[in-house]
Amino acid sequence: MCGIFGVVSKKSIDKRKVKVIAKHAQQRGKDSSGLVVVSSSDMNILKADFDIMSLFAKANLDGARFVAGHSRLITNGHSDNQPVITDDIIVIHNGIIVNEDEIWSKVKTQRTLSIDTETINALVADIINSGESTDLIPSRVLGASKGVVACAVILPKLGRAYLFSNNGSLYVGTHEDANYFSSEKYPLEVIGCENIAQVFGDAAVWEFSVVNSNFQTQEFKEVRDDLVPGLVLKHSQEKLLEYEHPHLHRCSKCILPATMPFIKFDENGICNYCHSYRKRNVPKPSEELYKLVAPYRKAGGEADCIVPFSGGRDSCFALHLIVNELKMKPITYTYDWGMVTDLGRRNISRMSSILGVENIIVAADITQKRLNIKRNLQAWLKSPHLGMMSILTAGDKHFFRHVETVKKQTGIGLNLWGVNPLEVTHFKTGFLDIPPDFESKKVYTHGVLNQFRYQAKRFAAMSHSPGYFNSSLWDTLSGEYYRSFTEKSDYYHLFDYWRWDEGVIDKTLLGTYDWEKAPDTSTTWRIGDGTAAFYNYVYYTVAGFTEHDTFRSNQIREGDISREEALELVKDENKPRYPNIRWYLDVLKLDFDEVINVVNNIPKLYFK
Repeated sequence: MCGIFGVVSKKSIDKRKVKVIAKHAQQRGKDSSGLVVVSSSDMNILKADFDIMSLFAKANLDGARFVAGHSRLITNGHSDNQPVITDDIIVIHNGIIVNEDEIWSKVKTQRTLSIDTETINALVADIINSGESTDLIPSRVLGASKGVVACAVILPKLGRAYLFSNNGSLYVGTHEDANYFSSEKYPLEVIGCENIAQVFGDAAVWEFSVVNSNFQTQEFKEVRDDLVPGLVLKHSQEKLLEYEHPHLHRCSKCILPATMPFIKFDENGICNYCHSYRKRNVPKPSEELYKLVAPYRKAGGEADCIVPFSGGRDSCFALHLIVNELKMKPITYTYDWGMVTDLGRRNISRMSSILGVENIIVAADITQKRLNIKRNLQAWLKSPHLGMMSILTAGDKHFFRHVETVKKQTGIGLNLWGVNPLEVTHFKTGFLDIPPDFESKKVYTHGVLNQFRYQAKRFAAMSHSPGYFNSSLWDTLSGEYYRSFTEKSDYYHLFDYWRWDEGVIDKTLLGTYDWEKAPDTSTTWRIGDGTAAFYNYVYYTVAGFTEHDTFRSNQIREGDISREEALELVKDENKPRYPNIRWYLDVLKLDFDEVINVVNNIPKLYFK
């Protein structure tokens, strides 16, 4: 996924303006970049495995009449960078095509790269080689592709570029004698464009003149480790992952075990978590939400709400409801902090394309974020503490910060969240010796006193392994500040007004949207999160339960499933997810055997 941008002008382009929109494209990812530069006399293509602004420093824009480029977030690897060039077809593409194998089985062109974007080149080549009109390119590509397609197809010999999109993540505008395009509307507004229009379905066609359509390609590479290494699974390593079924004393009503922090049982074997439980999945009338969002609705099909969108099942189903039930026009927002899996990205692409919803991505510095996680995990391995597992996911809390960025850039105030009301995991703070707050109605810890207590306990645990006091600390604390302390306005939770029903959600996502499940687990929960398999393995290995046990226990208390059903479900859901754990440790550049052996040797909280 990436940000794409470009300009065509009758005279030399305004370098400052094109760099402004390129700088904004970098917000979507800066792991690699590419440029197409056309002047009146020649044409050059540049590719780099570094950010777009650094690439501009190597490009000659003097006399350029046409420039198109991208700034890319690494997904399936960086060996096949954009622009993708085959013969005389140049493509820059934002999105993920999820049916690439199907497309390759139908086209005549042979595949040469691993990047999904090449399917667009192949579809275009078939049109050109058959002698059909190139004006068929947009409809033919969009008709064949599943997943987000927002792209520019550049045909230098014809002096023509086609700009088209199936989800609206593409805008065009004019300024003086130049036309600009961008993945988002905001940067076009910044440079003063007029007549800004969203490209949705129908194509914008640009023409440019080039004396010499032959081009040179320059590639710039830095010496760095692969951000997304190829995953090579080893059966011998998988055997290292323990999966015993300890005979734990469990609550006679739910399935929480005696190793759950602060758990107590009465004379009937029922735990205090059950006694203190107040039903959470009891929504208010949905009519109330219709009334709340009414003032935010905009005429003329303009976007009227922001939907934080992780690609997980709850945010995906929330988007389905917002479009089909609330009949609103959302823009989704995704924060990629380096632990969003490719599966999660593909499901984002599926949902966005089918529902025709623009997706704005804000990408962190992936290399730095993963280095932060690595440092904290290394510190944890020196002094394992279950209460410190949450620091491994601290970097994702800037999700809450950047939703405000997107609101400002789009001018949209309303944001609708799809937070599952049953995802309450008291044990994560319980292992820090913080008792559960049974009265809280929120999924996340809020309040100044609660946060000070939490941070004090955590800093005490950190003192046992000085490695925690590293450069990631500010990122951790600032992220949690934005989550827990900043005031949130025009902010509603969809499942406060719609009952959360796992059966309905799974049936809708899998049936209507061909939603993709993970190959290493039966559950649809947490499959887009690259961290979950590892931390759940740690919890299960040491304490004999995971967040699946707490979630299923909440479902029992809600009357959604029986205790017997819950026990059967967690038997499968708690199995170690070797491919996901291996991917996690690979991207952190940590040795699988060493890490898992440390985890396996942590003293158990139960007797075998």
